[in-house]
Amino acid sequence: MIRFLVAVALVASVGATSAMAQDKAKSSKPAATKVGKDEKLCKYRFPSGEMRQWVCKKAEPCCAWDAISYVKCGSTITGCL
Repeated sequence: MIRFLVAVALVASVGATSAMAQDKAKSSKPAATKVGKDEKLCKYRFPSGEMRQWVCKKAEPCCAWDAISYVKCGSTITGCL
């Protein structure tokens, strides 16, 4: 009887984990990024395959650093320093 209860609990936990993984997969899709007036959409794919999108002002450069997997908007004066 105890083996049966343990088996049922194990199956239930695996099913719950699978359902949570499916929900996470659905929610991990990137949301549509809204670009306003005087803004641009920056896109960059890191060597690891990760894709990032962010919004900068049109005058600012899009900056990405592979070594630390970091993205940001640069400065109009210093660029991506």
